[in-house]
Amino acid sequence: MSRTYRYWASTLGLVLTGIVFVVPFAFILLTSLKTRQEAGLLGFSWPTEIALVENFAEVIQARDFMLVIAFINSTILTVASVAGIVVLSAMVAFVLQRRKSRWNAFINFLVLSGLIIPPAVVPTIWVLQGINLFDTMFGLILIEVAFGLSFSILLFRAFISTIPREIDEAAIIDGASPLRVFFRIILPLLKPVVVTVVVVQAVQVFNDFVNPLYFLPGNPTVQLTLYNFQSQFQTSYNLLFMDILLITIPPLIMFIFFQRQIVAGMTAGAVKG
Repeated sequence: MSRTYRYWASTLGLVLTGIVFVVPFAFILLTSLKTRQEAGLLGFSWPTEIALVENFAEVIQARDFMLVIAFINSTILTVASVAGIVVLSAMVAFVLQRRKSRWNAFINFLVLSGLIIPPAVVPTIWVLQGINLFDTMFGLILIEVAFGLSFSILLFRAFISTIPREIDEAAIIDGASPLRVFFRIILPLLKPVVVTVVVVQAVQVFNDFVNPLYFLPGNPTVQLTLYNFQSQFQTSYNLLFMDILLITIPPLIMFIFFQRQIVAGMTAGAVKG
């Protein structure tokens, strides 16, 4: 492959990426700056009158500051869910990688099933109602942790396979318990993949729309606030897109600051499996 061909292929890829990602974000930004009448035209143009402050204030104050409450709920949900995903998936991956048994193949099948089989909403609601956790934050946290385990276990297991087993054996000889070996020795070595799992799962949970809609209908999250500004007959597109802009900023900031760590964690363990 010639150098000129690679150059033009890379340029074309960057242009397509810009069209796919930058253009929609620019449309959201421009529409959020417009007045209600001009935003209703849904045109890709610079606003004739900038209403940034007015739209921002109206979105924040809508329905007794529902967006603020939703941000608090989403923050609690994201922090608790990601913490549970990181700890549980790392421990499961450590056991699967270090302890070989006849159950490993079956457990691996269950892990892969979590990625392949779609979640069943109605049976899950029945289970949550049976244990009195339906429409509770703790119940939704358990759902998010369960849905995020499979992907995270695969990442952690690939990285743990690159850590020499001799480190574990030396710590056990010195008298360390299995939990101490994991939390004091192995977990600090998993920092690159931990950052990857935290960022990826935090964005996934924070942007989740379906699970809060089904399993936490009584408490709004940021994605559910989109219903505030649209209806069957009339939609305030300026407020709707301002809301979209506000709830897009936190995940966007995370990806900008941690993109290198994400790539490093995703590729860790790719050579030695």
